[in-house]
Amino acid sequence: MSEPVPQRVVAIVGRPNVGKSALFNRLAGRRIAIVHEEPGVTRDRLECRAEWAGRRFELTDTGGLSTMDASAAKDLFEAETQRQAELAIREAAALILVVDITAGVLPLDREVARRLHASGRRTVIAANKADHPGLDDQVSEFESLGFPVFPVSALHNRGLDALMAPILAALPPPADIAEEPPLKVAIVGRPNVGKSSYINKLLGSDRVIVSDVPGTTRDSIDVPFSVGAGESARRYLLIDTAGARKLGRAHTAVERFSLFRAQKSIERADVAVLMLDAVEGPGEQDKKLAAQILEHRKGCLLLVNKWDLARGVKEDEYEAALRRVLPFLDFAPILFVSSLTGYSLRRSIEAIDRVAEQTRRKLTTGLLNRVLHDAVARVQAPHIRGRRMKYYYATQTETAPVTIRLFVNDPKRMTPAYRAYLVRELRNAFGLEGAPIVLQLKASHTGDHP
Repeated sequence: MSEPVPQRVVAIVGRPNVGKSALFNRLAGRRIAIVHEEPGVTRDRLECRAEWAGRRFELTDTGGLSTMDASAAKDLFEAETQRQAELAIREAAALILVVDITAGVLPLDREVARRLHASGRRTVIAANKADHPGLDDQVSEFESLGFPVFPVSALHNRGLDALMAPILAALPPPADIAEEPPLKVAIVGRPNVGKSSYINKLLGSDRVIVSDVPGTTRDSIDVPFSVGAGESARRYLLIDTAGARKLGRAHTAVERFSLFRAQKSIERADVAVLMLDAVEGPGEQDKKLAAQILEHRKGCLLLVNKWDLARGVKEDEYEAALRRVLPFLDFAPILFVSSLTGYSLRRSIEAIDRVAEQTRRKLTTGLLNRVLHDAVARVQAPHIRGRRMKYYYATQTETAPVTIRLFVNDPKRMTPAYRAYLVRELRNAFGLEGAPIVLQLKASHTGDHP
């Protein structure tokens, strides 16, 4: 049964080293950073909101395909990359097959093209690396793949208007959506980790008071911030919060009030940025702040600040250690920054954007059920008092947080471990990096069981 395409999604596919990511960045209008360096399918499927010729859509980049047959994959990583591409193809309204015009048609290009024909999606071929007009005549070789071919150069921004014209025409009509309010981002952390310095560096001005005295920021301060101009500008409301400390150390009524204001800031934020000190590492208060973020089901990004002061440690080593200390935030991306030098500050905004986009993600019902049915088939729910939970059907009911209702025979037979397994499988399939996932169970004949 064919699945509906509910969104204006354009997916970029192709074999490795043809320039998919370069085209993705060019169409997105900015460099979209991969926040995690850890191998895994959720790191290789990037998504963002894009606009071309005044038309807005969702853009998806997939990992390089070495095969379109998961059973022929050389390893688990390759098989999962192929699986991610399959999911992206099913979700998309239109597809861009990227090839290398200088390499000619390769067998894998033909294999991918056959799969795209079977999908029934509107597809065009971007014959990339046509860096000068002298290469344009070579597009004729790719016509054998059965799709319209356009010579383009993602590097030099050539030919993209012609490429995008049929893609935009294939998108479903946009919904009438009022102007979105600014994205509310709460910057939280212990005193003196550099929250105010971070905001000032982003703004390029001393908007927030900064000093070495812990507790300088007493109140939660709302700071408007924007990137870009005109209709495509991205607008934010940065919330600089008072540094969290144990209530026993908050000697004055003002300090106690500031702590409660910080908690309220998390509650009203769209994304919570938990800032850590690279030198001191995470402490008990960081764990308590993380618990608040989880309790309020907010999108989350971990920022390790003062990375310029870290010596003798690599980012991947630090990240592995941080994951061990904060295992309950394993879904949150980690980024290393320096508010002093400006290191990776632009990437931090891109990471915040990505987390916000994931919290608002709408999952196709057909794909959602396929993923969950496959997960249940691989690992059945455990027996509870002689019976096991049976899964029937699922549908997404909300975004921010991503809330999925599961119809089952008996919600009481869902164990925490099995719930965690299903959430993990959903992340493997859909990414949802930095976004909390809420599973609500409903019995087939009884009431709700959240």
